[in-house]
Amino acid sequence: MAKGLTSQSEDYSAWYNEVVQQAELADYAPVRGCMIIRPYGYALWENIQAALDRRFKETGHVNAYFPLFIPASFLAKEAEHVEGFSPELAVVTQGGGKELEEPLIVRPTSETVIGHMYAKWIQSYRDLPVLINQWANVVRWEMRPRLFLRTTEFLWQEGHTAHATQEEADAETRRMLDVYADFAETDGAVPVVRGRKSRSEKFAGAVASYSIEAMMGDGRALQSGTSHDLGQNFARAFNITYQDPDGRLEHCWTTSWGISTRIIGAIVMVHGDDSGLVLPPRLAPWQIVIVPIWKTDEERAQVLAAADRARAALSAYRVKLDDRDQLTPGFKFNDWELRGVPLRVEIGPRDVRDDKVVFARRDVPGREGKQPAPMSGLAEAAGRMLDEIQASMLQRARAFLEANTADVSDYEGLRSAVAKGFARAWWCGSGECEQKVKDDTRATTRCIPFEQPGGTGRCAVCGEPASEVAIFARAY
Repeated sequence: MAKGLTSQSEDYSAWYNEVVQQAELADYAPVRGCMIIRPYGYALWENIQAALDRRFKETGHVNAYFPLFIPASFLAKEAEHVEGFSPELAVVTQGGGKELEEPLIVRPTSETVIGHMYAKWIQSYRDLPVLINQWANVVRWEMRPRLFLRTTEFLWQEGHTAHATQEEADAETRRMLDVYADFAETDGAVPVVRGRKSRSEKFAGAVASYSIEAMMGDGRALQSGTSHDLGQNFARAFNITYQDPDGRLEHCWTTSWGISTRIIGAIVMVHGDDSGLVLPPRLAPWQIVIVPIWKTDEERAQVLAAADRARAALSAYRVKLDDRDQLTPGFKFNDWELRGVPLRVEIGPRDVRDDKVVFARRDVPGREGKQPAPMSGLAEAAGRMLDEIQASMLQRARAFLEANTADVSDYEGLRSAVAKGFARAWWCGSGECEQKVKDDTRATTRCIPFEQPGGTGRCAVCGEPASEVAIFARAY
């Protein structure tokens, strides 16, 4: 049960750290900046993996695995890439008790080593496209760690593809961003803004980067997935070439894209409340928990028998029967509310006599979220309820995003808007205006949304002509 969770309104950051640990999603590791993902948190990650992996395979991608260690010389081949990652690198200089001839980088991302291998594997246009994904861990030295959001080591997937034309690579980059957005909204019930990153915010070595940006419960942004058009930068650095149908040697066009355990942090912060987690049914480790209620030994036997029948009826779902003897029903209610289980099924002696149960929705606290359901047809009723919860969570989160996104026309309006949410404003595209906003408000350009109003306007920062609207926000 939650041990006095700090309320979100009192200290949102403290609430987040407490709920992640008390709900047993993760804990701090002995090494600063690292985390231990506990079984409940890892079950959530496994469900995320399954939902994404299915989408990747439906779009023609296959899984592979590449080494954790990368020769230091590989990163140096792409100048912008090494410059962007240098402050975050972990470097191995000794192995087997000896000084290594060449230092090894602990994988911060895999464009370089995969580029090296693609140069060996790709010979002809017939070998293209190459569509590979890997599930892996990466290490980026983090100075200000926070569980799931920023840790020195984290889990993710990274897709790496090679194409014959710029058009194919660009289509791949946008397609995978759409895959991420569909997952976030359909499975995570997390509404996102899709768009292009500014030059200062793009991936080191990319021609263009795209992201999905989600709004957390405190109005801040969280970059929840990225997709990068690498142009021919890495293909030239690693000599990834193919022979076209006319026998000419051409450089490939490559992409990379990734989503990490950070998405767990997004799910926690978008949906959680002062009682703990509120997990979307499609991803929750337990979709349903059955809590039997009794006072006497006779009632116990009758209620547990009914609870067993309910569990059997609900076996198509991820269902848990909480038959712990030593704990009161009230304790169990609070415990499962903390863990965010979408649907609680309560069964007491009266329910047994009436051949029914009581549904309690996690997304609607208190008596308003409770309703009776007959034991006959229980699976169908539970399925409808889970679908309703999933849809309601997305609707509520989308309403929050829209209510806290302000269209602003001047700098004072922008400053005011980013204090509590997203500012949507015309931006001239200059780095100077971008830096001014960052210095004054700690907000950054999250993305230039794909959905644009059309026409032109005046930059909210400097007043100069602008052709695009950008999203500005403070971010995790």
